[in-house]
Amino acid sequence: MARVAVIGGGISGLGTALMLGRRGHAVTLFEQDARQAGEDLDGDFFDWGRPRVPQAVQPHSFLAPVRTVLRAEAPDVHADLLARGAREYHDFDWFDEHPPHRAGDEELVTLRTRRIALEAALTAAVGREPTVEVRRGHRVDALTFEEGRPARVTGVRAGARTHRADLVVDASGRRSSVPDRLVEAGCRPPVVESHRTGITYLARWYRLRADGPRDPGRVKGGSTAPFAMAGVFPSDNDTFALSMVLSTGDPTRGALTDPAVFEAVARSFPATAAWLALEPEPRPAVLAMAGLDNRWTSLVDDDGPVVTGLVNAGDSLVHTNPTLGHGVALGLLAAQYLATHVDRIAADPADYHDWTVRTLRPWFDAQVTADRANEQRLSENAPPADRRAAALAVCAFEDPVVMRARAQVRHLLRTPDEAYGSDEVQERVTAWLAARPDFTPGHDGPTRDRWDALIPA
Repeated sequence: MARVAVIGGGISGLGTALMLGRRGHAVTLFEQDARQAGEDLDGDFFDWGRPRVPQAVQPHSFLAPVRTVLRAEAPDVHADLLARGAREYHDFDWFDEHPPHRAGDEELVTLRTRRIALEAALTAAVGREPTVEVRRGHRVDALTFEEGRPARVTGVRAGARTHRADLVVDASGRRSSVPDRLVEAGCRPPVVESHRTGITYLARWYRLRADGPRDPGRVKGGSTAPFAMAGVFPSDNDTFALSMVLSTGDPTRGALTDPAVFEAVARSFPATAAWLALEPEPRPAVLAMAGLDNRWTSLVDDDGPVVTGLVNAGDSLVHTNPTLGHGVALGLLAAQYLATHVDRIAADPADYHDWTVRTLRPWFDAQVTADRANEQRLSENAPPADRRAAALAVCAFEDPVVMRARAQVRHLLRTPDEAYGSDEVQERVTAWLAARPDFTPGHDGPTRDRWDALIPA
């Protein structure tokens, strides 16, 4: 059995430690924050200041791989998550009836919940594993090395103690210091690819009133304007979040941090207005994230691994901005692969690096492509919308065959080329357009004049 040190106690670190522990490996998890997610979801979510994890309070919808990995590796965590209030939503629930079942349809399920509920369920499960030791309030100060070409990481140092390990997993997040420590130790630098998105993301949380209406009816999860996107994230225990995405160059973006302005703007989009019509109780703050980027950090270059005995996972490996919700899914897929192949990876990490490029990298590239398109679309000089692409997006909510393709892409099950490129889907979209010769791409959100009128001078 391998000895593994995991740096970072977020979802990827907890998931890695849990799956390794359940295979009998000796795991020590180091998390510098002494606090852990527990039974008070609201207190942990709204009152726990976590400057190193700014995404923790942003809205999440966990895609199919999250549910699939949990059901395969930790069905007790999946059950606990539902018991804590998470809800499952199948993409076909949009229709009055699900279409005839096809293989794979059972996977098209979103877990609707705040991130803290998953952290709490994973934390509880890790605490039950006898071969996993969690050291909270312990910051990893250094890596230990054995000379070689490449050098080998042999463990970590936290405080005055050195912990030897057959494999160290860096799951310390988007702000990981491990790449700098490798360079300081004389290793070749990791290869970092970063793409700034040029978009800003704002969100506000709400709770449905106990004595108020519960359901907005059949409402799409998002609306668009030529320069902004609005979305709804139904969540656990009667909570939901509204989000706004717009260009970092938009002169009005700072005004949206005012709750009154945010809500006035949200009422101008059909998707978010429908939820505000339920008269929910709002949280005071509007949560903003800017400077968003997509970053891939590879511990292998043209000459092979820059180090052995160490791999990265979660946001330390691949960080994508929140618009498509890929992060937790990619993190748990990496955790599952690590746990399944840890002995081989400890001996030689090349296989793991190859797997990440084959399996995770395509979704990173897809996010970069989508963000470039969104940044261009939200700019003042946006090109005309593609009529067929717009038709596909609308058609999905009327045709289950097209919805299936949309869901497969959204849930990281098939690439856009695979899902949308099938003859069946193309024929459906062509027929939809033929029946609507006057269809032109449009927006259901406010005009620029309407938007600007809602922003205080």
